[in-house]
Formats: sequence, structure tokens, C-alpha cells
Amino acid sequence: MKILIAYATSEGQTRKISRHISDRLADAGHAVEMLRLADASGLKIGRFDRVILAASIHVGHYQRELTEFVADHADALNEKPTLFVSVSLAAAGHDAEDWRGLDEILADFTEATNWTAGRTEQVAGAYLPSHYDLFRRFVMRRILAAKDPSADLAADKEYTDWGVLDAVVDGWLAE
Repeated sequence: MKILIAYATSEGQTRKISRHISDRLADAGHAVEMLRLADASGLKIGRFDRVILAASIHVGHYQRELTEFVADHADALNEKPTLFVSVSLAAAGHDAEDWRGLDEILADFTEATNWTAGRTEQVAGAYLPSHYDLFRRFVMRRILAAKDPSADLAADKEYTDWGVLDAVVDGWLAE
């Protein structure tokens, strides 16, 4: 099976997640093409059997390159088995308000692009102060301090549950 994994990333965690998925699928014998959405100009979706898109949420929105790509290819994507991996720190917690917010962001994205993923998975990302500019570091420290009071606010911390991600990908392939 030929599978496209296209991603948008800001600090690199979504790229890391995409690479993990790509390696898992390749190890299972699938032909995988992984590329950054910013480099996807002219890509022909029709040559793939399945498509995985991955992007992260920042300030209530996905990266522009994801939105533009999906809007431009919505018809082709709607004809394929698709998995959308939505990455955020909010997905690391159990706060009902955070999860409602994730649902609202996804609904707005779906409405704006006319694409509904075959399956969407909210995946916990990472807190990466070493990658943030001064303003983002300040904002993210305040958010993390409220959500995880025991966290070391100066240290990078990965919240991605790789075992759960593997099960999601395996389940999607089996569908």
C-alpha cells in the first residue's frame, strides 16, 4: 500500500510524530512518502492509497500550510481513507473544557476546508521552551504551570504517548 504522510510543524514535535508513523508503516512493508506540507506544491493525491495529515494547534488554529493544502485538495482527500493527527498540549490533559476547545477548532477547520477526515486523533504534543521565542515561552510557561504545577518550566517535556499512537495507526490501517 502507498501511503502519504504530510505534516506541518512549528517546533518539530509533529515532524517527530510523523517520522515515527512513517517508520512504523515502512517497517510493516508499506511504501511511505513523508513530506512537509510547505513543500507539497503540485502533489498528486491520486497516486496514494491512503493519506495521513498531521499538524499542531497554536493559538487556536492549525498551521496555514495545512489549511491551504486541505482546501486545495479536499475533493481528492474525501475520496481516500484518511487519518488526521491533531497535535496539541491540550490533548495531554483530562480537562473537559480543553477537549471542547479541541472539538471546536476541528469543527472550524472542517467547515473552512470542506474536508472531513476518515478518522481524527487528538495526540499530545510536547512542551519545548528551548524552541520558543521569548513571548511564546512566557505564554507557554503560564499555561503549563496552570495545567501541570509539578512540571519543570525550564525543561523540555514530551507528552506524546507512543504506544497509543501506534495502536491508532494500526487500527486505522485495519479499517
